Amino acid sequence: MKGLRWRYTRLPSQVEDALCGEDSEEEEEDEKNEAPAAPASDPEDPVEPQLTEASQVLGASEIRQLSLHLPPRVTGHPWSLAFSTLRDGFSLRRLYRQMEGCSGPVLLVLRDQEGQMFGAFSSSALRLSKGFYGTGETFLFSFSPQLKVFKWTGSNSFFVKGDWDSLMMGSGSGQFGLWLDGDLYHGRSHPCATFNNEVLARQEQFYIRELEAWVLG
Repeated sequence: MKGLRWRYTRLPSQVEDALCGEDSEEEEEDEKNEAPAAPASDPEDPVEPQLTEASQVLGASEIRQLSLHLPPRVTGHPWSLAFSTLRDGFSLRRLYRQMEGCSGPVLLVLRDQEGQMFGAFSSSALRLSKGFYGTGETFLFSFSPQLKVFKWTGSNSFFVKGDWDSLMMGSGSGQFGLWLDGDLYHGRSHPCATFNNEVLARQEQFYIRELEAWVLG
């Protein structure tokens, strides 16, 4: 009988079947483990500001909202109360004295006689000056009642100017975004080119009930 040529197909052994089955089970198990992917969290959650003492003007909600608009360089730094009309009296000269030696940015917050809260963030300490100073980090804000922030428009650099009789923030066409008198009692607010802001108070002229200046950093 002549030699026969056999053709055959190699079948997987039981061992291989078992190994393949285990691999499939592991892949399915890995997919199950990876399936419920957790939602991605924000890369940087806002850091809750730490105040050295309680504010008599801002509540926790207002502080939290304002902190979201502050420049990154002040994030995580404590807020130190440098001046308060409740503690230091109604005097711009006293405010300047309290700012001596401070280099960090300042958050100026006030409540007027009608209960309106508003203010400004200055990129540097408030001081006497012959001209305007500051940077584009400076902004005005108002709670009416929701927070409105008025950032630098780039149209001019009239950020902050201080003399013995008044403190001015933002200017254009002879109007100031925020103007306070030497007694820190009477103030005015007008739309200005620096910030393209609305009137911060309910009326252009207002009277201050409480004012605080916080040094950030």
